[in-house]
Amino acid sequence: MEPIGKIIKDKVEEQGRSVHWLAEKLSCHRSNIYGIFNRDNIDMALLVKLSYILRYNFLKDISAVVDKELE
Repeated sequence: MEPIGKIIKDKVEEQGRSVHWLAEKLSCHRSNIYGIFNRDNIDMALLVKLSYILRYNFLKDISAVVDKELE
């Protein structure tokens, strides 16, 4: 599986959103967003929040990977 930060970054770019936009939605500085993009793992609460903001279920992707690895 790709690092979660890259998956989030790809989804932001795919939606044509900016780092500034996401930083405003998360009430943080842009540098924090770049930090998220560089992560290999992420806090579950933050991932859920990002799922709501970006209207994309990142948890579903992770679940599919886990299901496949458990087969």
